[in-house]
Amino acid sequence: MLPPLTFSPLYRHYLWGGRRFESFLGRQLSEAGPYAESWELVDRGDDQSVVRDGPLAGQRLGDLLRNHPAELLGGGSQPAAFPLLFKFLDAHKVLSVQVHPDDHAAAKRTPPDRGKTEAWYVVEAEPGSRIFAGLREGVDRQSLADAIEAGRCEDLLHAIEPAAGDCIFIPAGTVHAIGAGLVVAEIQQSSDVTFRLFDWNRVDADGHPRPLHLDEGLAAARFTGPVTAVTKTATDDPAVKRMVDCQYFSFDEVSPTGSWQTSGGTCEFLAVLAGEASLPDQWSLPDLKRGDCLLLPAALEPQTLTCRATDADGCRLLRVTVPNG
Repeated sequence: MLPPLTFSPLYRHYLWGGRRFESFLGRQLSEAGPYAESWELVDRGDDQSVVRDGPLAGQRLGDLLRNHPAELLGGGSQPAAFPLLFKFLDAHKVLSVQVHPDDHAAAKRTPPDRGKTEAWYVVEAEPGSRIFAGLREGVDRQSLADAIEAGRCEDLLHAIEPAAGDCIFIPAGTVHAIGAGLVVAEIQQSSDVTFRLFDWNRVDADGHPRPLHLDEGLAAARFTGPVTAVTKTATDDPAVKRMVDCQYFSFDEVSPTGSWQTSGGTCEFLAVLAGEASLPDQWSLPDLKRGDCLLLPAALEPQTLTCRATDADGCRLLRVTVPNG
């Protein structure tokens, strides 16, 4: 039987990143310069989560899925790749204004891909930081196209000033951007299709703007108005609040005290945001500290985690549940 799985992160170095993975995640960053993303769970071609601890150390997530699909995901699963990707983002500078296609449109591309529905959990927010989620009421395709051409796309974006702990759900087709000053945890469909609509009139060192994808982006965009932070709802487990429940994943905030039991029987992914959590001794895995993540295969029985607060923030986890195949 597959054991609980921990993975080594994969880092992405983009110009909008910073160094807060050191302060927030407690990571030792070996290279100079910005660290924009830390991919904690990924199975996309050569981009692979590699098991860090235990008897399966060194094995790739994609290989485990191909060899043990039902054990990992449950049901009659036979996917070509793990369906979700989880990452942390350090937005030191504002990201471009983007939109992602849905499954139907992404499947028509060469090569075909998944669409990209995603959700963001705000981990840290500097005062005045903004998230751009959706468009203002009444904005249609032509008005957005005109604003982009005039360099004033921001005027049509719906902006919110998030607080730590806010969750924003971004279905495929939602025009969006993560603003500067935010650390975000993101769960998304495992997709690599992004259409850049606007880049804040920025240019590179040679004075050239980055390319935009206007025709594809405008075709993918949904003009459904503003998006606001979700309302968290209580569940049967008093430690768990449900933030998102969609066809691709469920996304929960977990605030345990003492011991807490996972669901079992379904593939669960956990990320520790505050405090520490320990698995039963039988697994011989290190304690999970802030920034550590854990994948629990669907074939496992419910696991009892021992959770400890290390400061006034208590213990807080994020949980992603993957629908059974």
